[in-house]
Amino acid sequence: AASSWSQPCSVSFPQHSQQLKRAARLAPAPCRWNSGLPVNIGVLFVPQQEAWVVERMGKFHRILEPGLNFLIPLLDRIRYVQSLKEIVINVPEQSAVTLDNVTLQIDGVLYLRVMDPYKASYGVEDPEYAVTQLAQTTMRSELGKLSLDRVFRERESLNASIVDAINQASDCWGIRCLRYEIKDIHVPPRVKESMQMQVEAERRKRATVLESEGTRESAINVAEGQKQAQILASEAEKAEQINKAAGREANAMLVKARAKAEAIQLLAAALAQQHGNAAASLSVAEQYVNAFSKIAKDSNTVLLPANTGDVTNMVAQALGIYTTLTKPQAVKTQDEMPPAHEDSRSPSTEMLKAEQGSSS
Repeated sequence: AASSWSQPCSVSFPQHSQQLKRAARLAPAPCRWNSGLPVNIGVLFVPQQEAWVVERMGKFHRILEPGLNFLIPLLDRIRYVQSLKEIVINVPEQSAVTLDNVTLQIDGVLYLRVMDPYKASYGVEDPEYAVTQLAQTTMRSELGKLSLDRVFRERESLNASIVDAINQASDCWGIRCLRYEIKDIHVPPRVKESMQMQVEAERRKRATVLESEGTRESAINVAEGQKQAQILASEAEKAEQINKAAGREANAMLVKARAKAEAIQLLAAALAQQHGNAAASLSVAEQYVNAFSKIAKDSNTVLLPANTGDVTNMVAQALGIYTTLTKPQAVKTQDEMPPAHEDSRSPSTEMLKAEQGSSS
């Protein structure tokens, strides 16, 4: 009959004394061993996920597969019973010193599986104890390479390193380590207080940095808003001036130009009539006298002619300037008009000669 198990087991031993020795060595961890080995009655039924190692006359004979098996009583003996299930082993708590000389208390959980029942039975006397000790020593050596801060950040890499180290050593034992997990890391109280203070200081630093960044972003946003407002205001003013120039001022200029053109046309029509030049000469003389009367009213600088008191001479000069300006027009008019009688003289010429005679 198959043996009963208190918990999932990785190995079993033929003698009860060896089981007691192993239990004594692994006192902190729960004991995993069966109460007895199956008795050879000729016909045996092996449970699933178990491997029974058979010896014939003290020598390895074969491994019984799950199901119905036949053995020779008295000659064949079942020496080891190996469980092929995944086995969970609690690694006892141990002390380890980090790279920065901080003592930690760490325990873990180890997951194993028997891959070769023959090597697990004859390769090592106590595979479970050997793997547990190897896990502890590997953990201490790996922790000695890391500082305290990196221990908490690199737990996954630490677990992977321990698994690789165990698999390299347990290959000849027929056991494969599937994974290793650190359960608890106990830090000394003083170091824990220092870590708490460091965390608080780091959080205050991040809060201060975030507040300063918020103030900076706020100032930048305000400056950008003012800049955009000024740009929009200047563009609005520019558009307003353009609209004014294109609208009211342009219309005013056009109206003034039209009025000036009509005035010039009326003036030209008046000059073309009879005695128009005489009227123009009289108007120029009046404007000249009025302009001379306003001298020294708007400025302190005055330019006076030599004969200031001779009004007749000034009028004659103004009429002479007008005659000089209108002479080309008169020549063109005479070229276009038929020649008049020699005795006909323009009133303006006679008036000019009369004024010159009086002034002389």
